[in-house]
Amino acid sequence: TLLQAAERGKQVAVLIEVQARFDEENNIAWAKRFEDAGVHVSYGVTGLKTHAKTLLVVRREGDFMRRYVHIGTGNYNAKTARLYTDFGLLSADPELGADLTDLFNVLTGFAQPASYRQLIVAPRFMRERFVQMIRREIGHQQAGRGGRILAKMNALVDPDMMAALYEASRAGVQVDLIIRGICCLRPGVPGVSDGIRVLSIIGRFLEHSRAFYFRNGGQEEVYIGSADWMPRNLDRRIEAAVPLRDVIHRNTVRNLLELMWKDNRQAWELGPDGTYAQRRPPAEGPEQATHRVLLEHAREIMRAG
Repeated sequence: TLLQAAERGKQVAVLIEVQARFDEENNIAWAKRFEDAGVHVSYGVTGLKTHAKTLLVVRREGDFMRRYVHIGTGNYNAKTARLYTDFGLLSADPELGADLTDLFNVLTGFAQPASYRQLIVAPRFMRERFVQMIRREIGHQQAGRGGRILAKMNALVDPDMMAALYEASRAGVQVDLIIRGICCLRPGVPGVSDGIRVLSIIGRFLEHSRAFYFRNGGQEEVYIGSADWMPRNLDRRIEAAVPLRDVIHRNTVRNLLELMWKDNRQAWELGPDGTYAQRRPPAEGPEQATHRVLLEHAREIMRAG
């Protein structure tokens, strides 16, 4: 589609991440095809892998220029789109359009903004922002408003992020984590992580989405983005996370996370000794498997439509 746009005279700029796991040769071939079609191809910022999943379309509508953005958790890859679970936001919000314009200027070497309006971007801003939001939950808990964090990612390895979560647990914040892969944090350790629980959802699809819910004293905030809480994501990659400002979007993602948390078939719970135990449905109760529930929901929508 991008090639077709370039062939029809549209201005197209593409960043190709050459250092893509298992896909380097394919990406190099695509870069050559884009350049042959007149597309402006860049290869990112020296020393930083670009892992953000973003798209920006600038379109003239009457006398105005309008910017459409897509910010997601998954790759723009047709094969993985059928196998991975991911979240994405499509928006014409002017602030997000301005933020993505700034980000693409960074990626093409034209500018380095002092800050962003809505986006949380690594490596300059993301670690500090997430730690601030964790500590904000501690403040709400200590003020009697109740602290809650519900986060989903592929891996949790970063020492600073884990230390902040341990601090939150000791303060009484309820921390529920859905971590598909490696998790270096130990939940349920007396006096250290009593308030932390960790699940891994394993099933038909690869859980690839990243989402972060903060109760924020009742003023809920939900973010989706490309980064796991690992040193390489927070310090050595360009990543982007976006707040979901529409209450329907926030509720949708929060409800999906809660659905996963209630899973009693595909969920594996991490114990304080570092071992996982698979959840089992009650003897006479309903079985709730996340992927089956979501597939049936999708079929109902299709039948209704």
